[in-house]
Amino acid sequence: MFMHPGTGLAYTPTPSCFLGCFDIYDREETLGEELGRFDPNEPVDRERLIVEYALKGRRSYREKYLLYKCLEAALLDEAYDFHALLEHDSQECSSFPDGWDEMDNPRLFFEEIYRLASELWTDDLRRAESEDGSTWDYV
Repeated sequence: MFMHPGTGLAYTPTPSCFLGCFDIYDREETLGEELGRFDPNEPVDRERLIVEYALKGRRSYREKYLLYKCLEAALLDEAYDFHALLEHDSQECSSFPDGWDEMDNPRLFFEEIYRLASELWTDDLRRAESEDGSTWDYV
């Protein structure tokens, strides 16, 4: 079983794991303003947001693979509610840039993440796929 780094807990990703980089809570004046220059409904801006934020960062090839596969499963589920991932929860210490909760087509946003991850993470995905995932017990 794949364990989350530093916690010793099982790592079970969800599509929302791709959104943490867009959380502007307590960073409205910095990251919020930076992300506010983009419109996730516009294809060019959406791709830039995904490539420069959602797909960057320090992730092992195994973590990338598990994230990719969980997103694949969600996209195969016609009833999966991608909009719910963007809704503001006043009980949580997190928020997205203005207007993200009203994104025209949240499913499309995640389809683009999947498409771009397929391209940008190709080598890592192949490497992970060639291994026996049942033996993964660390990052």
